[in-house]
Amino acid sequence: MLTDLTITTAIDGLRRRDFSASELVSAHIGAAEALNPRLNAYITITSESAGAAARSADEALAKGDAPLLTGIPLGIKDLFCTAGIRTTAASRILSDFVPPYESTVTQKLLHAGGVFLGKTNLDEFAMGSGNLTSFFGTVESPWHRTGDATPLVPGGSSGGSAAAVAAHIAMGATGTDTGGSIRQPAAYCGIVGLKPTYGRCSRWGTIGFASSLDQAGPMTRSVEDAAIMLGAMAGFDPRDSTSSEQPVPDFRAAVNRSVKGLRVGIPKEYRSEGLSEEMQAVWEKGIQWLKDAGCEVSDVSLPHTEYGLATYYIIAPAECSSNLARYDGVRFGLRVPGDSLDEMYEKTRHDGFGEEVRRRILMGTYVLSAGYYDAYYLKAQKIRTLICRDFINAFEEVDVLLTPTAPTTAFGINEKPDDPVQMYLNDIFTVPASMAGVPAMSVPAALNAEGLPLGLQLIGRHFDEETLIAAGSVLEKAAGFTARPDIHAGVAA
Repeated sequence: MLTDLTITTAIDGLRRRDFSASELVSAHIGAAEALNPRLNAYITITSESAGAAARSADEALAKGDAPLLTGIPLGIKDLFCTAGIRTTAASRILSDFVPPYESTVTQKLLHAGGVFLGKTNLDEFAMGSGNLTSFFGTVESPWHRTGDATPLVPGGSSGGSAAAVAAHIAMGATGTDTGGSIRQPAAYCGIVGLKPTYGRCSRWGTIGFASSLDQAGPMTRSVEDAAIMLGAMAGFDPRDSTSSEQPVPDFRAAVNRSVKGLRVGIPKEYRSEGLSEEMQAVWEKGIQWLKDAGCEVSDVSLPHTEYGLATYYIIAPAECSSNLARYDGVRFGLRVPGDSLDEMYEKTRHDGFGEEVRRRILMGTYVLSAGYYDAYYLKAQKIRTLICRDFINAFEEVDVLLTPTAPTTAFGINEKPDDPVQMYLNDIFTVPASMAGVPAMSVPAALNAEGLPLGLQLIGRHFDEETLIAAGSVLEKAAGFTARPDIHAGVAA
């Protein structure tokens, strides 16, 4: 089936004329339209424009000089502005917003020849760890526990992208990662998720949550596919003041690079109480796989790891409260009438935002308010500096870090903890890398006893995604992870 191909194999197949781009895209659109009523992975499926783009791709391929991603069907997280296509951030307040411009990341993917199948679902404004907060409804993971039809979360916030890639209704998808929103859903759904270095991919045209943390990245079914997508997405953008002018290397060339002599660090602080025994066992396997490939493994310390989550949930809500102040019902988006300007603001923001977004806005406004700024926000920024320094010091001793991606596997949609803080703990292993702005990648490593995916996380130096890709390829080959969800039978295959 054409939907079983990876980006890498599809690129070759298209150039050998084994099939056309129109056939490839049509197969994915058909699968998406059949499965989306159940998974809710897409908010908007753009079948008509995707078909037209596929026909253009076939013309370009016939000429023989088509860009690498020509004809490859991709899902786009509904946080990236797409010209003429509804972009909602999974929020009621933007439910009818149609941007007149294209984000830099999506423009780069279009320039590389990618075909957009539609806009994938997410937690509202990317705030969540289970894709449970979308105004357009919860996303269901294509995975199930063995012999158990309980619907599971795909992870968040990029849960729609993760579910689409895992269910083979997109070959790859864009995600955004603020505190783990690419890596954690990738781990839950058994795919590869790569968060690049902060500044590697432009944030221009991407709806903001926390501007000093947000970073776009690829979600795919192989490490090589992630390298190909990242190569297309990355690069300097003068419209983004945080965009880096670092040159974009050939990430794909790192896929088969030797890792002999590579120094791998195991952070002792990640051996936390919440880590499941199965995840611990897979972590030990990952260590051995890298040793077998010639890596030198040693323990390292990231002493401020324990403060990462608390620090993140001060800084991210503070930036969220600032970014989301623009949604006031005056210029664009939802407007709920009131008897006065203040009442219109209040009604619009109350009715337009969901509970989790309102919670984070209130938290952020509180820590930025007079009398609390120094006690909370300023102190959090100082601790963030120490967290970043921990990584810099560790990378003087080692080249890459290996950790679990998430403490456990995916939980049931109806098993959501009542305490929001318990939900935040899903990001305990991913937040520190986001705080430091270093690149990190989740690679599927095994299934647990219930048939659910477990992911291992690699963390690298600033702008050294190549080492992540090289080490990730070793883990991928050693793990031999070929399991995929059988969503028709309702059990993991």
